[in-house]
Amino acid sequence: MRINGAESLSSSSKSEADDMIETENESLRERVCDLEKKVLEQGDEIVCLRSTLADVLRRLNQLEGSRTLSLNTSALKNGNTPRAGNHYGGNGHHLISPTLSQKEVTLRYRSANEHPASALRDPVRRVPSHNNSHSSLPQRRAVHYQSTGSLHSDSPSSSSVSPVPPASPSPSPTRPGTAQKPQRLSGTNLYNSKRWSSTGDFNQAQNFSVAPQPSTLASRLGTKSLLNLNLRSQPQQNHNHHYHQKHGTRDATYNEEEGSVRMFLRGRPINLYAPTAEIATYDITKVATAPSSKLKLDWVYGYRGKDCRSNLYLLPTGEMVYFVASVAVLYNVQEQSQRHYLGHTDDIKCLTIHPNKLLVATGQTAGHDNHEGKPHIRVWNSVSLATVVVLGLGEFERSISCLSFSKADGGSLLCAIDEGNDHNISVWDWQKNEKGHKITETKCSMDTVVAAEFHPLERNQIVTCGKGHISFWTLDAGGTLYKRNGIFETTRDRPKYVTCLAFTQNGDVLSGDSNGSVVIWGRGTNNILKVARNVHEGSVFSICVLKEGSIITGGGKDGKLIQFDTSMHPTGYEAQIAEHLGGIRTVSEGRGSQLLVGSTRNCILIGSLSMGFSPAVLGHTDELWALCPHPTLAQFLTAGFDRIVQLWDSLSRSVVWSKDIAEQAQSAAFSIDGRIIIVGCVSGKWIVMNSETREIYSTHIDGNEPIQVAKFSPDGQLLALGSRDNYIYIYQVSDGARNYTRLGRCTGHSSFITHLDWSKDNEHLRSNSGDYELLYWKVKVCRQVTHSTQLRDTVWASNSCVLTFSSIGIWPEGADGTDVNACERSNGSKLMATGDDFGKVKLYSYPVKQPKSLCHVYGGHSSHVTNVTFLHDDSRLISIGGKDTSVLQWEII
Repeated sequence: MRINGAESLSSSSKSEADDMIETENESLRERVCDLEKKVLEQGDEIVCLRSTLADVLRRLNQLEGSRTLSLNTSALKNGNTPRAGNHYGGNGHHLISPTLSQKEVTLRYRSANEHPASALRDPVRRVPSHNNSHSSLPQRRAVHYQSTGSLHSDSPSSSSVSPVPPASPSPSPTRPGTAQKPQRLSGTNLYNSKRWSSTGDFNQAQNFSVAPQPSTLASRLGTKSLLNLNLRSQPQQNHNHHYHQKHGTRDATYNEEEGSVRMFLRGRPINLYAPTAEIATYDITKVATAPSSKLKLDWVYGYRGKDCRSNLYLLPTGEMVYFVASVAVLYNVQEQSQRHYLGHTDDIKCLTIHPNKLLVATGQTAGHDNHEGKPHIRVWNSVSLATVVVLGLGEFERSISCLSFSKADGGSLLCAIDEGNDHNISVWDWQKNEKGHKITETKCSMDTVVAAEFHPLERNQIVTCGKGHISFWTLDAGGTLYKRNGIFETTRDRPKYVTCLAFTQNGDVLSGDSNGSVVIWGRGTNNILKVARNVHEGSVFSICVLKEGSIITGGGKDGKLIQFDTSMHPTGYEAQIAEHLGGIRTVSEGRGSQLLVGSTRNCILIGSLSMGFSPAVLGHTDELWALCPHPTLAQFLTAGFDRIVQLWDSLSRSVVWSKDIAEQAQSAAFSIDGRIIIVGCVSGKWIVMNSETREIYSTHIDGNEPIQVAKFSPDGQLLALGSRDNYIYIYQVSDGARNYTRLGRCTGHSSFITHLDWSKDNEHLRSNSGDYELLYWKVKVCRQVTHSTQLRDTVWASNSCVLTFSSIGIWPEGADGTDVNACERSNGSKLMATGDDFGKVKLYSYPVKQPKSLCHVYGGHSSHVTNVTFLHDDSRLISIGGKDTSVLQWEII
């Protein structure tokens, strides 16, 4: 259970205010998205001009070189020596040696999409130069860091380590494929621009595409920026910008002489070296099969109460139904069992129960998929989990925020509110034909709508409420909706928000508002009968009318539950949930005298006013990134931007403990014996704490940017920390992993560290960065191993790096570098799991060394999957979502 004091009342009030205006910001976000797009387009034009300049410089170099080579022209024509004029062709390819046959050259570089027979008919020139110095790479900081090497070369490429020989025709002070970046200037925004002070930035870029590359600014927006989400939903608009840019494994080739596979991310070539034993037998055209093992969703941790209402009900089966991410969860607390409806493809935003208590309707927001990802409603059977009908594909603008079945006629109609700019209200005859029939649709309100309910006693009567209004609708026989707005007696009584609705047993309408008042509206009218003022401090977020007639109200700020009789007189019974669990989001009737309470901090509580409440479901409330499994127990740890660290038990499916560390967490790791936990924070701090007592032993600081990854060496004697400041910090571990002494830092990456792996002998590290580098390190001296072929046969203790020879196949054919967020090899080295930007968890056979590797794909997350991990015995897989704040536990079968 969480500790008290996790959040003050003032912060709860702030969260409540943010929640109330969240939907209003949608139009602002769209405008920001448009501005980002314009900035991107301007950046593209600038990069296009730079690429033109680079082409001019290349041509000048060729003209100067042709003077010294012109004396050999006659000899070249006779075929005695290579033609100097073709040393670099017009397309930037190197010369094919005349001593090699055409067949030998063709087989040496074989495309992943090319059959060996067709390769003989279409020879491939040797070693094209694809060092796109100007290409857009996701840089965290525009600060100049010298590097000692690159994954594109098997030799040192930094001028500070290995100077370019005088004979080189195109000396460059930067690593191939990585342009120099300026120092950050405090107090200005000049660091946002790229310094093009040398022709060396262009000398290696001989294969310019016609289309401009994305600007550096676009790469700094991050994978979940408004612009990127817009581009993914409208890929055709940006098609021309990326038509010629090479992505993923589509253009992958294999060099049999070097034993290396070359793939591309954002046009940048990446060379990955095969182990010596596989060089002769490796076939890049082979398709790897999917594993025989599969995943089955075992448990879903979390609940979405932070920004959704009326989404917690008790079914006749004894199960609570609620949702988180794109999963509708049916949870039986007594039997400790869950079932899951997985029909949705993105965030579920609302839920309602049919009067027969058998059918459930859920509505989702727009997703990634062009068809199924569109906002729509799904009506499904809560017993069989079978989909009954899908409504409104292509009919809704943004997402469905409210749903309600009609009650007076037995549930033949369904009302829905679209969160688009006009907040349209629509009524559906959901049983008519296989796609349902929309009876009518009209504009509901200029402002946000937070609730919509059919009247339980009046046929064709609907009540909606939201910002500054409550409206009473009538659906006539011709299918037309007529609206009457609620009349507030005085300006003082008009609230900023009408936040919730309910109906008394005699048909009066109850509304709660942001003034803390409960208003009773006469049945069939839009006039106020009675006002109970100051019922709660802050907004009334939920009203529940019990079967016996009494009324329960829930406060979003004060966290109180107060009981009233049928005339809205207090009965004297009230309760308050613990402050750290949040405010009351929704209240519904449970078994007997029990109440089900959903909180604003994504918790579900069960109890009564007389006996108190205890949490049945705990969850995170902000973006999740940190995930690590216990080395010997069936437990795992999660942490995120909500500053909460939680240890979970996968067998009991519950929280072992929670702790507020007062820092946003980015990464975590268990020590080898499982007694110590390292939590890397966004601020550059990292915390050493006891995994059983939660005692914090010490706090350290390395830089002022997030600690992206933390990993202990296999023997537990060393700790590696990868930071967003481009450095890897190495520490000596002592005193049972309680004391740490810094040995040094590894410098050489030109972008932030994303993933780390230790070698089994504890001697080496390999690391990936934000600009798609794979670098190797001699740990004890904190020095880069610049000849990556030296470590091609190294045995690695893990495979968390997404760019390795054994994980080539996890990249889609058209991957742009940000698609795959995390990968992990199973402890038995038979499986590999990945989490991507599209909410998918994928399972591969390990090693995933073929560019064309088949896999099993699983949905459930509605946001980017930030991390995945196998438990110590490979019995289960854990995945965590970013914005959906969910933790999914998968059984491996």
